[in-house]
Amino acid sequence: MNQESRGLVTVFTGNGKGKTSAALGIALRALGHGLKVRIIAFMKGDFSYGEDRALEKLPNISLERFGPPRFCDPENIREEDRTEARRALKAAREALSRGEYDVVMLDEVNVATAWGLVPVEEVLELVKKKPPQVDLVLTGRYADARLIDLADMVTEMVEVKHPFPKGVKARRGVDY
Repeated sequence: MNQESRGLVTVFTGNGKGKTSAALGIALRALGHGLKVRIIAFMKGDFSYGEDRALEKLPNISLERFGPPRFCDPENIREEDRTEARRALKAAREALSRGEYDVVMLDEVNVATAWGLVPVEEVLELVKKKPPQVDLVLTGRYADARLIDLADMVTEMVEVKHPFPKGVKARRGVDY
């Protein structure tokens, strides 16, 4: 397998904004080259995001959101949260095993493991069994050190300044 056809494992983590946006940039580039992309969103079943509307107009991309119709509270994890995260992980395994996708993105999987919704060991196993030609992108704060070690590329988003403390709410079209 030549270097160009080898799929990499990329992790976008950290407290700064831009993890999902960076991963979507990879997806957009892949689509521009005629590649097939599968996005599986953990803990994001609660909302319609702007990227959903844009992505549904593009060929060769499949997006599925898993999660209850509310935000997951790390102080009050419900069984429904775990069930939805397990469903997302199952979808991730299926996407990787089918062999029909060039890029598979697991959005917010790092948070799902950090909050105990899915065992990090299962995500590590998924990464280790990834087909060699598939690019796998994992996003979310709190990336486990073992996932970071296993990854080929890791970017940590660092918050330097953010408007939320000044009372600026999330904005449609920019933040969601």
